[in-house]
Amino acid sequence: MAIHTSISISLTTYRESHSDHLVMAPTAKLLLADLASSGVKQIPSNFIRPISDRPNLSDVQISDGSIPLIDLHGLNGPNHSTIIEQIGQACQRDGFFQVKNHGIPEEMISNILKIARQFFKLPESERLKNYSDDPTKTTRLSTSFNIKTEQVSSWRDFLRLHCYPLEDYVHEWPSNPPSFRKDVAEYCTSVRGLVLRLLEAISESLGLERDYIDKKLGGHGQHMAMNYYPPCPQPELTYGLPGHTDPNLITILLQDHVPGLQVLRNGKWIAVNPIPNTFIVNIGDQMQVLSNDRCKSVLHRAVVNSDKDRISIPTFYCPSPDAVIGPPKELVDDEHPAVYRDFTYGEYYEKFWNKGLVKECCLDLFKRSNNTT
Repeated sequence: MAIHTSISISLTTYRESHSDHLVMAPTAKLLLADLASSGVKQIPSNFIRPISDRPNLSDVQISDGSIPLIDLHGLNGPNHSTIIEQIGQACQRDGFFQVKNHGIPEEMISNILKIARQFFKLPESERLKNYSDDPTKTTRLSTSFNIKTEQVSSWRDFLRLHCYPLEDYVHEWPSNPPSFRKDVAEYCTSVRGLVLRLLEAISESLGLERDYIDKKLGGHGQHMAMNYYPPCPQPELTYGLPGHTDPNLITILLQDHVPGLQVLRNGKWIAVNPIPNTFIVNIGDQMQVLSNDRCKSVLHRAVVNSDKDRISIPTFYCPSPDAVIGPPKELVDDEHPAVYRDFTYGEYYEKFWNKGLVKECCLDLFKRSNNTT
């Protein structure tokens, strides 16, 4: 016990005193991957969840049909109305769905997963060139979620990238592996194209003009994360990420072959096993507001395992910070009063970040019943 406690103290003390100053002390590890690879047999105490908030992995349901799988082939052709209906049902009933025949080449999917793995396998000194615990930085490598405010850490390292407009951010991305900027830029552009098609479909499924959601986003924002979850010696005690909803509009998730994503449905956690060359789409908080509660932003979490590391790459599509979000008048009537007040996305995200990953959705703070405006 004394050994892993001292590692934890060393890790925490070093983060607090050094933040962006990367002169490494011999025993300090800023990143979880380097701590995990040092052969620890017990997780440090700052990763251990309270007994009431542990994964309870034996109580998770496993089903290949856990969330809908929608074939996008023919979205702009003869299957249009059927696919729109399927997307609408998935958004309003499940909050999560998978897509195939999405137009992004298998080679590109394979390549982006390979690039992410190569990055996290770089020497520690090379990776740390991108390290920061400052959440305002638009490109940064860090660990857990918000190490400055959280009480319990999560078993994850992540590289966070802003990626729209590309020309504003590509120059600050990692230059190692050598093809990183080129390959990631191509991937970001392709995923953005998929997002825009899905936003049109969701608008249409709600009975709105196809470009309604697009126009509500202001200048648009697109971020992505490359998440690395190392093998964990005691996965029953911690999370890769605890249960949360996404604060953005819509998330497009690519994951490798290792399971880890779980979605809450009817009070039970459901494992979503990876299907090669598909993307998982989940509704974020802003979409729930823009649909006046018709679309569901659903709690989900990432768990870890003791045998295999895992890569996941979510793309977060969101309004620009100054975009005003609120229920559209077309979806408000006597039977469906406006659930939320108007707010800017910048205001929402600030509250989300400061609140941290907690099970109570940040949306509750913006309900009209909680406000006088």
